[in-house]
Amino acid sequence: MSEQVRVAVIGVGNDFRRDDGVGWAVVARLTDRAAEQPLPSGTRLMVSDGEPVRLISMWEGTDLTIVIDAAQAQPPHPGRIHRVELDREQLPHESGETSSHGLGLGDAAELARRLDRLPHRLIVYAVEGADAGLGTGLSAPVAAAVGPLAQQIAEEITQYARTATGSSDG
Repeated sequence: MSEQVRVAVIGVGNDFRRDDGVGWAVVARLTDRAAEQPLPSGTRLMVSDGEPVRLISMWEGTDLTIVIDAAQAQPPHPGRIHRVELDREQLPHESGETSSHGLGLGDAAELARRLDRLPHRLIVYAVEGADAGLGTGLSAPVAAAVGPLAQQIAEEITQYARTATGSSDG
């Protein structure tokens, strides 16, 4: 009866660089949660190392893409979550200060915009990290942000799907 929305949730990072693995941890939490509380049909949960061309191929053709990544901020507040909706007209250019990757997410989004391969809507959740050193496992404040952020993203996806398809159930 209603059309299916295409949603991509992409955790960006490196599971072997401590807090840089937060995006992957949120996707893992969403995957576990979806076993009992399914996400809307058409939702894909993925992880990426953040390489721009791979990111673009993951989000191409989606109605909504949510990207979760670690961020560095000055002064730092580990575990603090920033939500940014990237507008097609005014994409931020990263200077390496907000991403731990060589090319930033802003670079990927700008490239996608120039190639007309941006998702209809792109939302970025950046979680401030405390430790990007070698090793596995998130620092305590970043680990504490994973569950609430996964819940927030699940709710946002569900609300988006309801609005996009005109559904009131669910």
